Amino acid sequence: RIDPAVRARIAALAVSGQQHGFVPVDADGNVLAPAKLWCDTSTTAECGQIMDAVGGAARTIALAGNPIMAGYTASKLPWTKTHRPEAYAQLASILLPHDYLNFVLTGQRFCEYGDASGTGWLDVRTRTWSAELLQATDGERDLAACLPPFAAPDALFDIDPAAAARLGVPVTAKVAVGGGDNMMAAIGTGCVEEGRLAMSLGTSGTLFAYSDTPVVDPAGAWAAFCSSTGGWLPLICTMNCTVATEQVAKAFGFSTRDGDMHLQATPPGADGLVMLPFLNGERTPDLPRGKGVLAGLDANTMTAAHLYRAAMEGATYSLKYGFDAFVRAGMGFERIVLTGGGSNSAAWRQLVADVFGLPVDVPLQSEGAAFGAALQALWAWGKAQGSDASIAEVARQHVAVDPALSATPDASRTPAYAAAYRRFLDYLDAVSPLQRG
Repeated sequence: RIDPAVRARIAALAVSGQQHGFVPVDADGNVLAPAKLWCDTSTTAECGQIMDAVGGAARTIALAGNPIMAGYTASKLPWTKTHRPEAYAQLASILLPHDYLNFVLTGQRFCEYGDASGTGWLDVRTRTWSAELLQATDGERDLAACLPPFAAPDALFDIDPAAAARLGVPVTAKVAVGGGDNMMAAIGTGCVEEGRLAMSLGTSGTLFAYSDTPVVDPAGAWAAFCSSTGGWLPLICTMNCTVATEQVAKAFGFSTRDGDMHLQATPPGADGLVMLPFLNGERTPDLPRGKGVLAGLDANTMTAAHLYRAAMEGATYSLKYGFDAFVRAGMGFERIVLTGGGSNSAAWRQLVADVFGLPVDVPLQSEGAAFGAALQALWAWGKAQGSDASIAEVARQHVAVDPALSATPDASRTPAYAAAYRRFLDYLDAVSPLQRG
């Protein structure tokens, strides 16, 4: 809880929200149905229908920079039309979760480029909606009329007096545009200038790197998103990260706070045990109907410690799979900035350093996305007061790392992890055709 005296001093705030979700709102601002969230993969068929309508995945990428993925907002519209027709008929505004919270705070409907690029409809190169993809999503109505206007990355809005009273903040407080949690985590980890690589170990896992220009892969190997600061944010997302370790810990009746001792009790590579941790389907690799797989079980590896290590390694190898695509595209990085709940684990920090072969830093502020939203609000508020500081300068001033949490690669573990990663890829190649059906 925030002390009332602190709340009274708030000059500006911003929202960090789940990406991709769909909040259907009517003309009066009422929510028409439960939100469809990013991790809901029930709309896989709709993704194919939208892309087929414009000529396939390659054509979709040509139009917008991204294919339509099951987590993205676009596929949730035809699903709603089919399964919740009454709500769809009354639809006036398509809001993302953070857009809806901004609406609650300000009474105004608006969106910003970073989160909007995760809908599947935004041409990230030109920052304009693709009329062709909107038509492909629903050819019987004008979806563009349901999309809120864009706000600039440094825009500020007046807070609604009723919202200010509920929160206990001044009615003079301003609301910055905010963004999706990954876009805000990019700010909170200092990933707002080129050469920075951030990794988030949360329920989902993400890798993202700032760019001054659009970074689109013709095959859709990564999400070609916009940042929430005026640039671009190529991003790798896996749908299963700490969820895998948490499920193993729950199954064996221990806390993830005790997970590091299980890592210490088992060798790199988990004695050949491999987990494909696709408990929620998967986005990288693109297996929305994917299921988890355990391979290499024997009398030695059927232990809580081995399964916990296999879950942590599998989640990390999924991110390495995406990282390799960045490297093949010519991107280079010197360090990884780690955030999310998994960064609290010393064993996981070391695992990332060893698997990726890069030093790992952890910011002093562990809540990277929330901190990034605060920094975006600070930047926008400063500009309104006449400051000419860039968002990169603001981040450099406020984002600091904790030297005690840094990790460097241990060369003695490199061969074991390299072999284990190759096994992971072999099993992935073998299983993928079965899970795409």
